[in-house]
Amino acid sequence: KKISDVLQKSAPKPGVPADLQNLLSQHFGENRSVIEIEELKLSDSCFLPANDLTHSFSSYLKEICPKWAKLRRSHKEKKSVVMLVLCSSALRSLELIKSMTAFKGDCRVIKLFAKHIKIKEQTNMLEKGMFHIGVGTPGRVKALVEQDALCLNSTKYMILDWNWRDQKLRRMMDIPEV
Repeated sequence: KKISDVLQKSAPKPGVPADLQNLLSQHFGENRSVIEIEELKLSDSCFLPANDLTHSFSSYLKEICPKWAKLRRSHKEKKSVVMLVLCSSALRSLELIKSMTAFKGDCRVIKLFAKHIKIKEQTNMLEKGMFHIGVGTPGRVKALVEQDALCLNSTKYMILDWNWRDQKLRRMMDIPEV
């Protein structure tokens, strides 16, 4: 059986906090102590309601971030973003950037993926400018954080593009590299 055959039969269901908790436990469970694993657990209050697929991306962001204008105005730090959106691919990142135009208004958005953009260019952009929203792939975001080019201290929202499936019907969390 191919994974796409199995995934095709499973209906897309919205991600829940328990899915992320299970993923963290599986990934870190083998090489962490019981206390460290306990520290990885996040309460349900840390999670926003999932998009039930009835909202567009912009309307979903408006619902979960009602005070966005105030957050956007108060953000002054370079090398950081207020909202970080993680997607499974660069093409999906571009789709989401286009679909959030009604929400973002005059916010500055930075693309945080590898397709046609060198990491040095992104590092320079983050150092020189101020960005409100970062949209990218887990691999590139991880690389930028490890190089201290992206600081997550002022990040208030982290959106996982959990429910979207690619051509092979994989969700972001189904991809082993993620």
